[in-house]
Amino acid sequence: MAEAIKPSAALALLLHRQSCGALAEPAPRDETLRLIMQAALRVPDHQHLRPYKFIIAERDGLDRLGAIMQRAAIATDKPDDVVRRAPGMPRRAPMVIIVVASPKPHDVVPVFDQQLTAGCAVMAMQMAAQALGFGGIWRSGWFMYDRGLHRDLNLSDEEQIVGFLYVGTPQRELPPPPVAVDAERYMVWL
Repeated sequence: MAEAIKPSAALALLLHRQSCGALAEPAPRDETLRLIMQAALRVPDHQHLRPYKFIIAERDGLDRLGAIMQRAAIATDKPDDVVRRAPGMPRRAPMVIIVVASPKPHDVVPVFDQQLTAGCAVMAMQMAAQALGFGGIWRSGWFMYDRGLHRDLNLSDEEQIVGFLYVGTPQRELPPPPVAVDAERYMVWL
């Protein structure tokens, strides 16, 4: 039997990744935020197209984002409770980073590949935030697909939100991650 290999700090971070929805100030700022963004810029990106953009909402920007979300909820006839909750949704964290796939015309790299790159950026930022002592949660939902919301954020018809990364300081100790799932259940060998 082979000797067990101790996981490195990076592997331990990946194996203990957890979303944290209970977030408060402080959010990452200055050099810490730049490090998180640098992690996003290092994701797999065929042909180095950088097919993404990041819209950062904090402080008053969270209220502006909430107003945009409320307008989208009203415009799409969402139930009254959704319309009422929408303005406060961004305030669940001190910072929301809206990650947008912004595909570039390319003969080799299809739009879907470029959207996957933007999705990888969300994961990289969440992992970097956690490594730096912050918490985060990648939120999605119908807002991601609402074209009116996209227009209010000045996105083009070709651009697509791939996630809302809520970031801040965890307000509670997270329980240990669940016991490892048997990876073999999800593997198929050819």
